[in-house]
Amino acid sequence: MLSETDKIFTNLLGTLPHDLASSKKRGDWTDIKKIMDKGREWIISEVINSGLRGRGGAGFSTGKKWSFVPKEVKDLPHYLVINADESEPGTCKDRDILRYEPHKLIEGALIAGYAIQSHVCYIYIRGRYAREAGILQQAVDEAYAAGLLGKNAAKSGWDFDIHLHRGASAYICGEESAMLESLEGRRGYPRMKPPFPAICGLYGCPTIVNNVESIAVVPTILRRGASWFSSIGLPNNTGTKIFSISGHVNKPCNVEEALGIPLKELIDKHAGGVIGGWDNLKAVIPGGSSVPLIPKDICDTVLMDFDSLCKVRSGLGTAAVIVMNKSTDIIKAIARLSKFYMYESCGQCTPCREGTGWMWRMMERLAKGEGAISDIDLLEEVSRQIEGHTICALGDAAAWPVQGLIRHFRPEMEERIYEKMTITSIQKTA
Repeated sequence: MLSETDKIFTNLLGTLPHDLASSKKRGDWTDIKKIMDKGREWIISEVINSGLRGRGGAGFSTGKKWSFVPKEVKDLPHYLVINADESEPGTCKDRDILRYEPHKLIEGALIAGYAIQSHVCYIYIRGRYAREAGILQQAVDEAYAAGLLGKNAAKSGWDFDIHLHRGASAYICGEESAMLESLEGRRGYPRMKPPFPAICGLYGCPTIVNNVESIAVVPTILRRGASWFSSIGLPNNTGTKIFSISGHVNKPCNVEEALGIPLKELIDKHAGGVIGGWDNLKAVIPGGSSVPLIPKDICDTVLMDFDSLCKVRSGLGTAAVIVMNKSTDIIKAIARLSKFYMYESCGQCTPCREGTGWMWRMMERLAKGEGAISDIDLLEEVSRQIEGHTICALGDAAAWPVQGLIRHFRPEMEERIYEKMTITSIQKTA
């Protein structure tokens, strides 16, 4: 387990005030000028050496992403965009950072903006996060009043402004290029890549898009050192991570832990265990609704990090742990997720626009036991036609839950069809 001294988010539960003075007492904004005086190359190098991987789901190296921005600012300005459009079912980690640790995000934004030579940052926040938007705006106003933002921010010699932009709560706008389209005032359609945002992003300018948690941990990494952060967790899976644990557990929670913690330990120690005990566990979605579920026999030993979950054909994603015990109708649960992805598809790509509807309708029939055994194979075939054939990853996100269900719970799906066939046969005979 992660020691208390290694925790970055010391007010994750909101037990302390979140204003600027209280945040400073917890260590925020300490030595900010000294950090920036070390220069952009040092900052990016430290973030790379820390092993920090993006906390929004993709898990790409944060420092390397920053290094892709042109080294010199020429005709086009550079922009920093922070993705606070948290819409993944089961995920609520960024919400608590925005509520209880807003100054960590603001301080991290200043450092990141300086590192990529951006004078302007846009924080794109989910429209339904009205309370969080209010708290964050208050924190931004406090930072301006204290001279930590604006002209000569934190006496660093760097001018830096933050603008809060409220989205309309469209799931697709969590995809970075769709978010940029939305910021520019257009419909949130994902863009073709390349070019990537680091070269051609907001308003056609070099842009870095990072998740809230990715930015919020940077100041602590730079104060305590890359070697400290990289000593936590496992090789290539370093540092701390906020896990959102929900579903059939006794104490749903957000908790900061070391990457690589065993899933069983995470649930038992922090969420009070599975309702009905560990033996009553049926399956877990380990990284938010878009990753394939894993059954109990894998949950017994799997570690919670990017590479370990990839090996069992799932993913860490946003680290939203959705626990389902044996009371769960697993087929109906995945059918509900299929409906969500059908509803949230932007409709730009035909495989996603048409395929997500097909999958939802087939899942609804299979949840009722209707159809034939061959429909399961047809469902998987449809999911494969969507996966990897769309501009953004929403198509993959829609396909993977269905594929995980078929991979691990096909016998249960077949059994329901046989039961329905038997009942129908008896009714006809009667």
